[in-house]
Order: sequence, then C-alpha cells, then structure tokens
Amino acid sequence: MKFGVVTFPGSNCDYDAYAAVKHVLHEEVEFLWHESNDLAGSDVIILPGGFSYGDYLRGGAIARFSPIMKSVTAFASSGGLVVGICNGFQVLTESGLLPGALIRNSQLRFSCKFIYVRVENATTPFTHGCREGDVLKMPVAHGEGNFYNFAGEVKKLEENGQIMFRYVDSRGRITPSANPNGSADNIAGICNEGRNVFGMMPHPERAVEPILGSSDGLKLLKSLVTSRTVIGTAGRV
Repeated sequence: MKFGVVTFPGSNCDYDAYAAVKHVLHEEVEFLWHESNDLAGSDVIILPGGFSYGDYLRGGAIARFSPIMKSVTAFASSGGLVVGICNGFQVLTESGLLPGALIRNSQLRFSCKFIYVRVENATTPFTHGCREGDVLKMPVAHGEGNFYNFAGEVKKLEENGQIMFRYVDSRGRITPSANPNGSADNIAGICNEGRNVFGMMPHPERAVEPILGSSDGLKLLKSLVTSRTVIGTAGRV
C-alpha cells in the first residue's frame, strides 16, 4: 500500500507522518507538494499537522485552494482514503470534505500535551484494528482544535456513526476536564458519511513507538494498511 503525505508551506508534521509510515509500518510513502496535482499513485493520502500557509485567516482556509487539494477532493469522491491530522483536519473541514469547523480553543491558549481518546466506531478503514471503547493515549498540539458544529449536526453525526473519537480521561470517562479545547460533545475525530475521509486533532503519527510516550497511534496506521483486506484498495490517482 502506498501513502502520500502532502506538504504545504508551514507543514511541520509531514516528516513525522512520513517516518511513521516508512520506518515503523515499512510501507511505501512519498511526499506530495502542494503546487502539484499529482497524487503519485497513492492509496492513502495524509494531510499532516502544522500551520499551512501560516494559517492566515484561519487554520486550513488557504490550503483548501491549493492545486493538490483539487486532486485530493477528486480522490476522496472516488472512494480514496484520506486522513487529516490536526491542521489536516482543519483543511478537510474548510474544503467541505468533512462537516463542521475547527475554531479557537475555548481557553484561548495553545494546547500541547498527552490526552486520551475513546474509540466510538471501530468499523471504519481507520479504526477496524481497534475495539469500540478502547482508550488510546496520543498527544495534541493545537490552538484551533475546538470542533464546532451547527445546530443539529452533532446529533446527525452521532446517528450516522460518524463520530470516531471522543476526548476522555484515562478510565474512558467523558468529562469536561478531559476536553483540551472545548470541542462539542468532546469530539476528537470524525469521518464522512462514506467512511473514507477521516479527520482528528490528536496526532497518531507521534504515538507510534514506546520511546515517544505511546504507541497507541500505530493501531490507526495499521488499520489503514490492513484495510485493503476489509474494503479493498481504492483506485489510484
């Protein structure tokens, strides 16, 4: 399986994602430049964390207009697997590939620490290597991670099974103190209705080896690799 990691001006987690795929998963991976429209035959596209285009206006607002995102949008529309992490999640909401928006953290401060998330849906290509209710430890590093949804949409996400992760404490309990940014309903990650586009604020690529403080993020990356046996590999672009 081949991964493509998009690099925008200001991306700073693209090398983390690349290293996790290449050196931990031992899968093929290639950087994809923002000015290109070539996805290089990728089966999975990763939009990494960072500050794309300096996050001027707001996180992901300018990146959505880059040439590479036209190809990513077409790839997603054809059923290709797309993952947005942190700033990548913001790009996906700005592009309309995921519903809702990411706004300033409720405490108006940058949040950088390890947190816990609970798996809410283990039937997707991104989470089928987990079990529903699993509690995973991962880091967050963001100032605009507050997932905001318009009236009624949180209920719709819940009913459709699109809520993938929620912020919880170490025992798996949803509490206000476990929420690092004020996200609606403690939401940490969601997918689209087609289950092929996924965004989350925590960084699984920074939690792939014990020396990093956790290897729980590896469960998500391994799920993507084995998704070919679950749903088949999407058509390459």
